[in-house]
Order: sequence, then C-alpha cells, then structure tokens
Amino acid sequence: MQPSPFIGELVGTMVLILLGNGVVANVVLNKTKGQNGGWIVITAGWGFAVMIGVFVANAFGSAAAHLNPAVTVGFAVLRQDYSLISTFLPAQLIGAFLGAVLVYLQYLPHWRATEDPGAKLACFATDPAIRSTGGNFISEFIATVLLIIGIVAIGYAGTSDPEKGGIPSGVAPYLVGMLVWSLGLSLGGTTGYAINPVRDLGPRLAHALLPIPGKGTSDWGYGWIPVVAPIVGAIVGGLLLRFFYF
Repeated sequence: MQPSPFIGELVGTMVLILLGNGVVANVVLNKTKGQNGGWIVITAGWGFAVMIGVFVANAFGSAAAHLNPAVTVGFAVLRQDYSLISTFLPAQLIGAFLGAVLVYLQYLPHWRATEDPGAKLACFATDPAIRSTGGNFISEFIATVLLIIGIVAIGYAGTSDPEKGGIPSGVAPYLVGMLVWSLGLSLGGTTGYAINPVRDLGPRLAHALLPIPGKGTSDWGYGWIPVVAPIVGAIVGGLLLRFFYF
C-alpha cells in the first residue's frame, strides 16, 4: 500500500488516539502503573500524542497532518478550498475508531479490574465536569477557535526567516503539541477538551461496540457537543482569520 493523504490521516489519527486515550486509561483505570497520575499527566500525554501523530501522518503520506475534522474544516473556510474534506474526514474517523480499539486491547485486563463505568468511558470519550449544555458547548467552542488560530499562527511563523524570528522547518509539530498541552491545562477542566470531533465520536462508537465488562452507557445524550461545537468553533476561527489577516 502506497503512502497517501488518506492513509496518512488514518494512521496518524490512529496513533493520536492510541497515545492520547492511552494516557487517560493509564491514569484512571485500576491497577495500572500510572493510576492516579493526575490531570498534568493526561494533558502532557495528549500534547505528545498530537506531536507524534503529526509526524506519523507525514511519514504515511499526509503533508497536512490535520488529524482533526475541526482543523480540516477551519483551513477549508480560511482558504475557501473544501477539496480535502471528503478525503480527510472519513480517514480521521476510521483512524480514531481503530486507535480506540487498540487502547481497549492494550489495557485488556484492566477493564474488569475497574468497577467505575464512568472511568471506563473516560478512556474513550469526553464528559463534562459540570453538565451544562450551553456552558459545555461554549467551552468546546472557545478552545477550538483558539486551536485553529494557534495552528495558523505557528504555521505563519514557520514561513518567516528563522534569523528574523521565524521557526525552523520541522519544529511546528512540537509547537502544535505544546499548543494542545496548553489548551488542556488552561481550558480542558470543563469538558475534557475534545476540540476534535473524531477524537470523541470514533472512540465513543468503539466504547458502544466493544465487549467492555461493566462499561455502562456511552452517554450519547452528551456526545453531540464534542462533535458540533468544535466544528462551529473551527468555522468561526477560519472566518476570523480570513477577516483579519487574509
């Protein structure tokens, strides 16, 4: 199989979810080496997951390495070019689902050792600290707007001469990982900062389908927020960037 943008987005997103949801499982499931590691461990793990996911996506054929429908939509609005959506979004969703299956397999003995169904769901999908439809939507919206603006700002710095303050080639994935780490530390305490529709939808589907002992509900009543709010945030972020800079 030849590298391609579709394969790159699929494999990169799979790695993103394996490492990102993997750190959540390491922290919240019983009898792991990382149990009770805390929020800083989770946010750091997600930041590193994004960084590695971008490099893997590049290696497998996606130079853009979006790994996130919100990023794909945000850039489509910004550039008024929607050609990547039909290729990237299915690849990202499949990759997210497969990454969640790998997390399930990685922690196979720990599902039965963990009694709390909420902890098991947290290893797949996000949930709010305080359930408030409007407040939760706003949280995901704001964080995603900042994600889009931050990624574009990092890319803009990368087009500048490094001797005049621009970032060297190859540094951008590290900075995007730091951006996601920052979003988690600062804004993630309300909803778990999905900021990525397939990061939530793909693993939530996996949670619903996999034979996880005592898993409980997949909480589909909340599940629309981490899908819709990031898309709306991405559209607004793209429009803001077009208005001010492009």
